[in-house]
Amino acid sequence: MKKDTFGDSITNKVYEFRVLKRMSQSELAEAVGVSKQTIFVMEKNNYSPSLILAYRIANFFEVDIKEIFTYVGKDESND
Repeated sequence: MKKDTFGDSITNKVYEFRVLKRMSQSELAEAVGVSKQTIFVMEKNNYSPSLILAYRIANFFEVDIKEIFTYVGKDESND
């Protein structure tokens, strides 16, 4: 089954939270145990993190996971 069959996705505010904390992509990547490239593509909404990584990021910023990550259903997208 193709990835986009359902038409849903996860959007995020990783960039906003990172910039407010005045961190580089590399610093955030190291703090949550991934590569800088992973943070880069996640901030561009070209990558949806695993649930574990999403929780690591939310815990790092000390916010609820829903403050950073949002599920967008097929009918909610702007396509």
